[in-house]
Amino acid sequence: MLKGKTALVTGSTSGIGLGMALTLARQGARLMLNGFGDVDAALAQVRAVDPGAVYHGADMSKPEQIAEMVKSCESQLGSCDILINNAGIQHVAPLDEFPVERWDAIIAINLSSAFHAMRAALPGMKARGWGRILNIASVHGLVASANKSAYVAAKHGIVGLTKAAALENATSGVTINAICPGWVLTPLVQKQVDARAAADGVSNDEAKRRLLAEKQPSLQFTTPEELAELAVFLCSPAAGNIRGVAWAVDGGWTAQ
Repeated sequence: MLKGKTALVTGSTSGIGLGMALTLARQGARLMLNGFGDVDAALAQVRAVDPGAVYHGADMSKPEQIAEMVKSCESQLGSCDILINNAGIQHVAPLDEFPVERWDAIIAINLSSAFHAMRAALPGMKARGWGRILNIASVHGLVASANKSAYVAAKHGIVGLTKAAALENATSGVTINAICPGWVLTPLVQKQVDARAAADGVSNDEAKRRLLAEKQPSLQFTTPEELAELAVFLCSPAAGNIRGVAWAVDGGWTAQ
């Protein structure tokens, strides 16, 4: 479906981003990866599908590096047709105890980086008459949880940014949407599971069950593969008039 298209996926060396990259590659897209995880392992996985996949090590808190990454995608792969803003970090603490530097980092990487990447990619997409921008928000872009003020603020901001940009490009061939996952068993969430298991003195499996039972009625983690298949649909012709949507994939979390 995506043969001849290029995709830049931020935060794609593990978790949701790597799942996105692999699935898009299987659909024929050429990939640029980005992230600070195990780069060699991620590239090896993607190159098994897309031998021409490349990597850019832009620090997503640095606007000039983000702009250079998009330019590099266009020069190395010929274009930047699909942009998936997935990079993100987390810190959990009450607001009045939240470290200022952690707030600044979360806003920079989880929100501002998407703005800088979109700003750099949109001119080329509009000139070519086709583009897909998918911002990986979160269920926390729709509802809040305690002790996650920076993350919730950033993800609500991503949803608003998505809507504004979609309206600005509503008559173009560029669609802009957000995907809002609930609990996905990424390395980031596994750390929360491990901390809970230690704090409650329970097994890892029981800690997972308790985590899910609080918020996610399905009692199942959403998988990176499920999110990636949704991304493929949103890149398809069938989704050509889906614009500015915040699509929840949350096992019923926001239906409550």
